[in-house]
This record gives sequence, C-alpha cells and structure tokens, in this order.
Amino acid sequence: MHSKHLVDPELIAALDALPPLVLSTESLPEVRAAAWQFPEDPGAAATVDSAARVVPGPAECPDVGVLIHTPQRRERPTPCIVHMHGGGYVTGAASSLAPIHRSVAAAANCVIVSVDYRLAPETRFPGAIEDCYAALAWVFANAESLDIDRRRVGVMGESAGGGLAAALALLARDRKEYPLAFQHLIYPMIDDRTCAAQVPHPFAGEFLWTAHNNRFGWSALLGVAPGSEDVSPYAAPARAASLAGLPPTFISAGALDLFVEEDMEYARRLLRAGVPVEMHVYPGAFHAFDILANARVSADANRDSMAALRRALLAQWR
Repeated sequence: MHSKHLVDPELIAALDALPPLVLSTESLPEVRAAAWQFPEDPGAAATVDSAARVVPGPAECPDVGVLIHTPQRRERPTPCIVHMHGGGYVTGAASSLAPIHRSVAAAANCVIVSVDYRLAPETRFPGAIEDCYAALAWVFANAESLDIDRRRVGVMGESAGGGLAAALALLARDRKEYPLAFQHLIYPMIDDRTCAAQVPHPFAGEFLWTAHNNRFGWSALLGVAPGSEDVSPYAAPARAASLAGLPPTFISAGALDLFVEEDMEYARRLLRAGVPVEMHVYPGAFHAFDILANARVSADANRDSMAALRRALLAQWR
C-alpha cells in the first residue's frame, strides 16, 4: 500500500476492517446483496415517518420507486431534498441510507425523497438519470399534497449519486421545467475521463473505490469505454461545455478519494461560471470515510455538510 501512510490515523481501523471490493460481472450479485448497515438514531426514527412510493417513470419505461422521509413536526410548506444513492451506478438502493436520511430530515427540518433509479449494466445511460428526472417531476407536480415548498427543492447525492445529482441539475437547467435551489455533491463521480487519465493521481484511489472499480462502473453505465468521445454531460457532468446557470453548489471529497481532482476541477469551473460554490477537501480521507468511520475528520465532514444543507434549505443564497 503506497498511500496508507497518508491516511488519517483515526481512519486506519475502519480501513483495515473494510472487506475488499473488486467489481466484476461475476462479483456484482454478491456485492449488491451485501448492503452496508448503518445505525439508527432512535430519536430520528421516532419523529420521522418513512414511506415507500412508486411514481410515474419516464415515457415507455417502468415506474420509479422512491423512499420519502418526512418529519412529523415541520414547517409548512417544507423544503425538500431529492436524493440519489451511491454505488458506482451498479449497486445500492434508496433504502441503504435510510437511517442517515431520517437523522438529516429531523435535523434539517426537510423532506427527503430518495430515488430507486435503475442500475447498470442492466440499464445503460440514460435510464438512471431519466428515472431521477421523473422523480423530480413528481415532486414538483405533487408539491401541494406533499406540503413541499417548490422554491426550496434541491438535489443531493454521494459518489455515483453525487454524479446523478450533478447531472440532474444540468438536465433541470437545460429543460427549464423545474428550478433547483441548490446541488449538494458528496465526493461525486462526475468524470469518466479519470479512468483514461494519462497521468493518474499517484496517491488517490487506492482504497475502496479504486481505478479498477471506477472503470467497471463507468463501462457499465455508458456501454462504451470510459474516456470515449461523445459521452453525454448528463452521464458525466464534467463533460458539460458550460456550467453557467447551475444552482449554488456544495462539494466535498477526501484527499485520498479517486474523485478528488475531478471534483476540485468541477468546483473551479463552477466558480468561473459565476456559481456560488463551497468546496471542502478532507486530508487523510478515502472514499466514503464520512459514513464508514467514527473519526474526527468524519465528524468534521458531516458537520460541514449539515451546515451547508441548513443554509441551502433556508435559501440564504437566493
């Protein structure tokens, strides 16, 4: 291991306990079946209602499952986060972060609608992003019955979910149907060209989400080799020619995350496009450190994320 000496000492135990993750066509069913389990906050579980719904899907496509987390005591109308889960575009489910989402919904006084988009390789691009757009459309169409404030709807996701959140923000901007208040991107997977970089980062990407897994995820989503020409920005948001007109953005990543450079570059381009950006890079942190380890750097990342969400949901930037 050539970068373990750079890992935050408080993250070492969690890193050593992580099972190896090597994605392949053969291993994918087993990886999907081995979902991570996160502890439940009893207070949030008692005060936030969770309900599974099925909403209309894209034209001539299956309906889309969503998991809705609603605080029992809330301001009305309530701000809303449309959330996309992570999993490299090939695994994961809306229920995977339900305990965390109940805590966020309670702490931030918001409704969270988490989307069960179709996974690759069974469904290639644009299936997943169109599922997410259909869920966003349903939220806006049903804002009154959900008691949601249309002026304070934002998108959020981690890893591949962060990539889908960024793509959804682009699609919403370009289709001009549903204005977004913010995008909240946690180590987003946004650039397939990282797989084809001539000079890969010498230290980032050794742990959990590796270059190998990245190639598998992107290949599964795109159906072509990562780094190919004519990849849509709604698949890989870093490919977008212009980032102007996107909503205020929060981005965070660990310094040892494979995505750190593509995320920093996206933040730079957003700033150059006149988009308000808050960017955090956490030293010594690998992919998913904020949810897999009980460490000060994890607490710092979660604190910064929650503070930014509260500001965005209060629409202080608008």
